[in-house]
Amino acid sequence: MKIIIIVILSGLCLFSCRNQSPEPVVWKSIEKDLQQRLILAEDGETIELPEGHFMFTRTLSMDGKKRITIRGKGMDKTILSWKNQTEGAEGIHISNGFNIKLEDFTIEDAKGDNLKVNDTRGVIMRRIRSQWSGGPKTENGAYALYPVLCTRVLIEECIAMGSSDAGIYVGQSDTVIIRNNKAYWNVAGIEAENSKFVEIYGNEAYENTGGILVFDLPGLTTYGHSTKVYNNIIRNNNHENFAQKGNIVATIPPGSGLMILATHDAEIFFNEISHNKTVGLAIVSYELVAALSEGQEDAPGAVAGVQTVNNRFREDTLYNPYPYRILVHRNQFKNRHWFPSMDNDVGKLLAWKSLFNPPDILFDGITDPKREDAEICIGENGKITFINLDAANDFKNLSKDASPFECLKKNPYLDLKL
Repeated sequence: MKIIIIVILSGLCLFSCRNQSPEPVVWKSIEKDLQQRLILAEDGETIELPEGHFMFTRTLSMDGKKRITIRGKGMDKTILSWKNQTEGAEGIHISNGFNIKLEDFTIEDAKGDNLKVNDTRGVIMRRIRSQWSGGPKTENGAYALYPVLCTRVLIEECIAMGSSDAGIYVGQSDTVIIRNNKAYWNVAGIEAENSKFVEIYGNEAYENTGGILVFDLPGLTTYGHSTKVYNNIIRNNNHENFAQKGNIVATIPPGSGLMILATHDAEIFFNEISHNKTVGLAIVSYELVAALSEGQEDAPGAVAGVQTVNNRFREDTLYNPYPYRILVHRNQFKNRHWFPSMDNDVGKLLAWKSLFNPPDILFDGITDPKREDAEICIGENGKITFINLDAANDFKNLSKDASPFECLKKNPYLDLKL
């Protein structure tokens, strides 16, 4: 009798399991209709995207529109794919707009950037998942979410993954908030480049090559300053670097939590920076990046819009390649790793100079000869491992003494609003 009952129950289980298998995805096309709606949209209109899976073959574009909302039914319900793209580079490209809002959908697998917005005043990206469904690969597009040359930008509650450059990227923009997002499986999780008055907070950046980057690069239309990075979780950013050679992010050592490159007036506080095996926080000059990348700046195949290494940066007379006025305080650093990444020069140097103890905070030691004091201030971060590379002097006077930078109490040159 027991055997009969077991057989009956097993049969019921098999029948039930078959009935619970997921239904196959049915891809539909709304390409022609949606492009027409974007072209004909009147100012103030809301364009509702339906629930379902939708395949596109060319870039969807919208130009010169005001107060437009593009809204899906949710990032798990409205899926837009460019996997079979034959024309254009971006998935969605919006330009020359005013108060544009995009929310509640997934966009994936564009040849270039998934979602690009340029020359627009007022941009909101909310609850958007932007990804490359095949996982991290060099062939993936550069940017998942990409506002550039914009003002008043808000990116919140989004997910970005698989970018061969940066998942959430804001370039040459003014007045930016990046909050409560998740970025993983990118070369750079979140990046603010040549942007000013930026706040990056409440985000999770993990399993990228580098978690959060604040960069200032030469040869662009504007330069960045005044960035706050706080209340973020920056953990386990140890993914191999899969950027194309020659791209600026190809210089990021795997295992980098947070990197400040050649910018100024930046405040880093209240972050949890943990288990990034090479360095928790790096403060570096463009001089070091150019030196480490010599011979790669003209590497072929760079994607349009992606910044490559420029060894002629000194020709840009308006550009300052040195970081200064950087305040780092009240962060929590942890690292269970004993060895940094060994597939790059920085990692090899740290393995040699700081065996079994990769630094929580690294400063390359290259300062502006025109400035008496770089005003790099490190304080109240608990017990940390610190390294000043003294790269300006070929690492001759490398030091692990952080006391020259412990200026928080005696010289709080930034206004702390805690």
